Amino acid sequence: MAAGVAIGVLAVRKLTEAKETFGPQGLNRAVGSLADSIANFADAVRDGMQEREADLRAALGVDN
Repeated sequence: MAAGVAIGVLAVRKLTEAKETFGPQGLNRAVGSLADSIANFADAVRDGMQEREADLRAALGVDN
């Protein structure tokens, strides 16, 4: 039980430090930046899939 309490206290301290470091605006910016990065990655994957599909269609002689 003591170990659980100690872990809880450490977690609260780390969260408090992170909150003070980033602040509400910094945290919002970090989350926004992460969301933008994920969206950009998804777009790149979609583009790659479309290019690969076009290559496969051309190689197999299948046209729309």
